[in-house]
Amino acid sequence: MRFRAASDQALLVYLGEEIGLRTHHQVVRLLRLLQHEPLPWMSNLQPAYCSLLVSFDAGAVDHAQVEATLRNYEKRAQKIALPGPRLLEIPVCYGDEFGPDLEKVAAAHGLKAERVIELHSSRTYHAYFLGFAPGFAYLGDLPDLLATPRLATPRRKVPAGSVGIAGKQTAVYPFTTPGGWNLLGRTPLRMFQVDREPMELLDVGDQVRFCPITLQEFSALENR
Repeated sequence: MRFRAASDQALLVYLGEEIGLRTHHQVVRLLRLLQHEPLPWMSNLQPAYCSLLVSFDAGAVDHAQVEATLRNYEKRAQKIALPGPRLLEIPVCYGDEFGPDLEKVAAAHGLKAERVIELHSSRTYHAYFLGFAPGFAYLGDLPDLLATPRLATPRRKVPAGSVGIAGKQTAVYPFTTPGGWNLLGRTPLRMFQVDREPMELLDVGDQVRFCPITLQEFSALENR
């Protein structure tokens, strides 16, 4: 467990050095305990792969006080039994206008597009954390054969529902935003809705499987 001041009102808590489920579970245990027993001076919690960012009221506590409190919480968090993960299936129409980078990714790895789709949809992914935009879940771990760098020049406009890969991660864009991930397909599901509770379709700790669908199936699901 390591600490680093992120600002005058935030402290980063590192709970491991390697990206993986063991470190992730440590992060989630501390996150859930702090959510269940919130501290009066705590203003926000933001988990990442190996860390938890804790924002606080600098008028009420300082970094040393926050660190001392979190050390105590972390000891208690180790005893928390996490519930089994929720598994969600996300339908994806791969290629063509929905996946403009599919062929390029296939060529870069010496694969056929069909094999890329097979590999991408064969894995059960884990939602490590949410960030970038509301409802944007960073999902790992992509098969080694598909690990692909981000685009050299990000797109100015990535349509909502686009399914992309970058490095050993995959994700679904919840909104139309700029983005630099390689786009393989698109889902008709709405990843974020303000009139839904919870608003995000995915949460930290969820498991995800992508299921290939046809364009006709995409249109039918989109028009529900």
